[in-house]
Amino acid sequence: MLEWMLRNVMAERGIWSGAALARLMKKKANYSLSAASISALLTNQPRQMKAETLDALCTTLECTPGDLWVHTPPSRTKGA
Repeated sequence: MLEWMLRNVMAERGIWSGAALARLMKKKANYSLSAASISALLTNQPRQMKAETLDALCTTLECTPGDLWVHTPPSRTKGA
């Protein structure tokens, strides 16, 4: 299972709002997202994402895709 960790990564960096994230993305990555797109990233786990957006998030937050997505393998039950 993949878990979207954007809010956690933002909090670790002292970024508390979508507006602050948008400003930083523009400044650090020269990348713009609409308020609705940022809101969607903050409230739901994305089903798909442009590579450009992921790159901009990683540049802005100084992280890797592995910081934004955490994979937890499904637990296997004995005898299955």
